[in-house]
Amino acid sequence: MTRINVGLIEYDSLEYLESVSLRQDVLRTPLGLKFTKENMVTDEHEYHIAASDGDNLVGILLLRPLGNGFIKMRQVAVREEFQGKGIGQKLVEFAEEFATGLGFNIMELHAREVSLNFYERLNYAVVGEQFEEIGIPHFRMEKNLV
Repeated sequence: MTRINVGLIEYDSLEYLESVSLRQDVLRTPLGLKFTKENMVTDEHEYHIAASDGDNLVGILLLRPLGNGFIKMRQVAVREEFQGKGIGQKLVEFAEEFATGLGFNIMELHAREVSLNFYERLNYAVVGEQFEEIGIPHFRMEKNLV
């Protein structure tokens, strides 16, 4: 496998448009859902962290500042053929380092049930009860960054 580069991409750039397509393919299409303009209304005010293998975007995650030291990781997606190769972990580690550098203390996220083990391996803990989001079970998870 070629070297994977992880870094920030600009909102409304070519890479951003690629990331919307990736998020649709990985997160929405399997559920029979489509991204709408309303789903992406906050994208402009979030940090976009992408993984690429040269010219191809293979992973994405968004960070939304919440205040009071909290930042939310969301829309984590890795292209199917690249899953299980450590790319998701690289994205999360970059995001944690980036968020810490901005002064955030706690990363939170809403994990799909199928992703619980992935986040638990990265030291995220379930907070509260299971809930439904976009029609499927999720769990709120947190990790102290400092």
